[in-house]
Amino acid sequence: MQLELTRYRQPLGHFSRTFAAGDVGPSEDAYRIVAPVQLDFDIHKDKDRFRLEGTVKTELELSCSRCLEPFRMPVDAPFDLRYHPATEMSVAQDREVPDADLETSYYRDDQIDLNELLREQFFLTLPMKPLCQESCKGLCAQCGANLNGDGCQCSPGWADPRLAPLRALKGSGPASGARDHGAVTDSVTKDDDA
Repeated sequence: MQLELTRYRQPLGHFSRTFAAGDVGPSEDAYRIVAPVQLDFDIHKDKDRFRLEGTVKTELELSCSRCLEPFRMPVDAPFDLRYHPATEMSVAQDREVPDADLETSYYRDDQIDLNELLREQFFLTLPMKPLCQESCKGLCAQCGANLNGDGCQCSPGWADPRLAPLRALKGSGPASGARDHGAVTDSVTKDDDA
């Protein structure tokens, strides 16, 4: 999907369109577009430089980072981007990038790639750690069951086999090993801190 810049000759223009989810570029591994994408922005023209100011709205499907279940996240992302012709691109390798350049992109052949614009906005809205809900319990470390549902029958205690000799010295049996495991770990931690 390309935005033809030659169609915008006035200093201020407007673009508004709704795209089907399948029309918006290939889906990335991090998300899947599951609702129509509404793209709405004003176009400010200054000779051969353009500023796009608007919003993108849709719904993305993500995988929860704790339980791995898919969930939907609404997107309503504002953006303010500047586009300069590719001929203005600097070829200097080692230079400090001014803050204004962080929001500047370049276009070629009087076209702006809207797929790239949308992909960038989607990635900027993604959370660092996507969660289906704040209280997500995740997966059982032993059997892999989703703990948000019925749970599992695994015992919550886990005894580190490397600490078995310490438990034997203390005289604890295998039944109480999980209970004493915390005490042994605490004493080892306290000794390490001292």
